[in-house]
Amino acid sequence: MKREGYISWDEYFMGVALLAAERSKDPNTQVGACIVDENNRILSTGYNGFPYGCSDDEFPWNRDEALGETKYQFVVHAELNAILNARGKALAGSRVYVALFPCNECAKAIIQAGIKEVVYLSDKYHDTPSTTASRRMLIAAGVKLTRLEPTKDSITLSFKAD
Repeated sequence: MKREGYISWDEYFMGVALLAAERSKDPNTQVGACIVDENNRILSTGYNGFPYGCSDDEFPWNRDEALGETKYQFVVHAELNAILNARGKALAGSRVYVALFPCNECAKAIIQAGIKEVVYLSDKYHDTPSTTASRRMLIAAGVKLTRLEPTKDSITLSFKAD
């Protein structure tokens, strides 16, 4: 008899995206992404952070323009990082799992990469111009938008080898 209470594929891949987000050094927003093919194989992951070679100690994490440079000119979003981290793998027909609904810039990359579904947890910026534009482009391009309704509030990982 098989074990009960195991997580679904969607919860598994969203869990991978959330785990990837734990790599982000952004003090305010940590976002992760996981790209999966039609056979439920992970093709790539990514999280929000600075490009290779740009030290997270030397570039700004600031969000307030009144304080000078902000992170917005420098940070690569999780979705774009996952697409770039795929290093040329065919992403056509794949799904991307992401904690936060994609912005308009990431939507362009998702569409151009041929990703056919966006599975997301939060849409907290739903009414912003960036997210409105993103949704418009994704729908126009025929990308399926799915808000994940998890069956569990959390999943606990342990590093203890009992």
